[in-house]
Amino acid sequence: MSGDPTSSMGFTLKIWRQSAPDAKGTMETYHVADVSPDMSFLEMLDVLNESLIGEGREPVAFDHDCREGICGACSLVIDGQAHGPETETTVCQLHMRHYSDGATIHIEPFRANAFPVLKDLVIDRSAFDRIIAEGGFISTHTGSAPDANAITVAKDLAERAMDAAACIGCGACVAACPNSAAMLFVGAKVSHLALLPQGQAERNRRGLAMVARMDQEGFGNCTNHFECMAACPKGISVENIARLNRELLRGALAPRRV
Repeated sequence: MSGDPTSSMGFTLKIWRQSAPDAKGTMETYHVADVSPDMSFLEMLDVLNESLIGEGREPVAFDHDCREGICGACSLVIDGQAHGPETETTVCQLHMRHYSDGATIHIEPFRANAFPVLKDLVIDRSAFDRIIAEGGFISTHTGSAPDANAITVAKDLAERAMDAAACIGCGACVAACPNSAAMLFVGAKVSHLALLPQGQAERNRRGLAMVARMDQEGFGNCTNHFECMAACPKGISVENIARLNRELLRGALAPRRV
């Protein structure tokens, strides 16, 4: 529901507060006023924090960087939904006009064993970095831009690779999955490179290595709920999970190098 675009708005916020990774957290209630309907959700949190600082209280810690829907750092669970109620939208792109004036909003960090809470709404997503380090790269020397452009790529493969490469690694797929699985993230990263000629050198080992690291990090298994695709702010398709499974089979059957 939309608020009146001509007036300021007020909200009751129930926010998860946790002072440290090993501290016990709790939901605390705050009231924020003078919020413009055109503010983003993060700007609304900025207003809250300015008020808290003015009162000599501890501001709410939350992650953000680009505020343009590119980096994925702004990940929050809002009223039980990763990134909030709008489809294919990050928190920084979610505007307060989508809420009714006076609404009560629940705000929590992403919940997963592999994403430990550092403070308040800030989580540690470095597990994704370690998965990427296992195989999310190519060793092929591509040269300069003209050299790379000389490598022909079929249009359908290029489009599917670019669709997979749109993944921003925010972790919404993990937060939305009842098993805290990271298969959509890993599937997107494996698909992106498997579909391109530049990614063929490591292809037979990439999926195996990245999935092994994913399991080591404590992510759950995929059971085809498809909540990951529904929550993804970039609309990454579960087709990439199917491709990942094929890449795993390919790697398992490939002859081993001595």
